[in-house]
Amino acid sequence: MAGHSHWAGIKHKKGRADKERSKIFSKLSREITVAAKLGDKDPDMNPRLRTAIQAAKQANMPKDNISRAISKSEISNDKNYENLRYEGFGPLNIALIIETLTDNKNRSASTIRTVLQKNGGRLGETGSTAHLFSNNGIIHIEKDKIKEEEIFELALNAGAKDCINLSDAFEIITEKEDFYKIKTVLEKKIDAIRYSSIEWRPFNYIDISKDKSDQIIEILTALEELDDVQNIFTNANLKNLQ
Repeated sequence: MAGHSHWAGIKHKKGRADKERSKIFSKLSREITVAAKLGDKDPDMNPRLRTAIQAAKQANMPKDNISRAISKSEISNDKNYENLRYEGFGPLNIALIIETLTDNKNRSASTIRTVLQKNGGRLGETGSTAHLFSNNGIIHIEKDKIKEEEIFELALNAGAKDCINLSDAFEIITEKEDFYKIKTVLEKKIDAIRYSSIEWRPFNYIDISKDKSDQIIEILTALEELDDVQNIFTNANLKNLQ
């Protein structure tokens, strides 16, 4: 899945492009279907659906796949998906937050526990790692879309926590509860938002040496391959692994 504070980018360099793309499309489709089922089928009236479709487009998911996922929301009444969060630890005691979208929480817990145990990790209790992270909305806007002083004023007036000038984009940080509201305000002024999501960002990162990096990549890859897993966040400093 797209993202910044978890291990985005790395998995795409592992030489499993077609399989990886299929898995990503499947997870994006599930989020689109659930968002459409829980709210309006019109993305203009449903911020969660709009965000899911934008993520799908950023992943180059075909329009037909997006349309099918929305249509599926009308016929998938037999399945009730829940957003569930699991917390645990990986090798070197790195902290993990694993977000799922599942219709069977017993299956999800069991498969996640198995993957963690097989890869030198363990499943923790609720709250065992969440206190090491902040949970916020993140929005990235291309610098050529708006001037710096304008985006700072717009973001803060809309209620954002912060607006940061990164090397390649403006990053707006929101409270989780305000994410969709602020994103909707920004969309009225800016024609295209590069990235937006609700993320878990660690307060402090753990540096991983190159010789230990394979252990981290292995456990993240194994978790990512589980159908129920939507996002993985960790306090391991992954910049050194790319």
